Amino acid sequence: MGTRIGVAVMAVVFALYIWLLGGRSVAMIGAGIDTSEPIAIVMGVAMIVFPLLGFWALGRELWFGWRADRLAKQLGEEGLLPSEEVALRPSGGVVRADADALFPDYQRAVEAEPDSWRAWFRLGVVYDAAGDRKRARAATRQAIRLARR
Repeated sequence: MGTRIGVAVMAVVFALYIWLLGGRSVAMIGAGIDTSEPIAIVMGVAMIVFPLLGFWALGRELWFGWRADRLAKQLGEEGLLPSEEVALRPSGGVVRADADALFPDYQRAVEAEPDSWRAWFRLGVVYDAAGDRKRARAATRQAIRLARR
């Protein structure tokens, strides 16, 4: 729950930033038009475009997280989330060798059922436990795509 609150706070702060920057951008564009300063107009437009790209990226990440959370809840209710225990370091981190030992079983499950979102999501969970965030996100994205079918 703490993560959700943190994400909500960051989203609100970012939206406030975009709103404030948008006001400054419009003022800069207006001043550039009034004084015939093309650099002020270009800077004002850039000040609008870049935060909007950031807002789009934030929205995409929030949507990804929401959809992944829904799939995790569904798998949890079905009792299909990976339940194998891996050793934890005193810091709370996963011992990578233990997580890596789980990987082949989940990889074979994906190879056996490449159209199963459940297999892909479970593979993503194991990748995440092993610390491979890039592959974890890719497997989770594939699970989300397959779950929409």
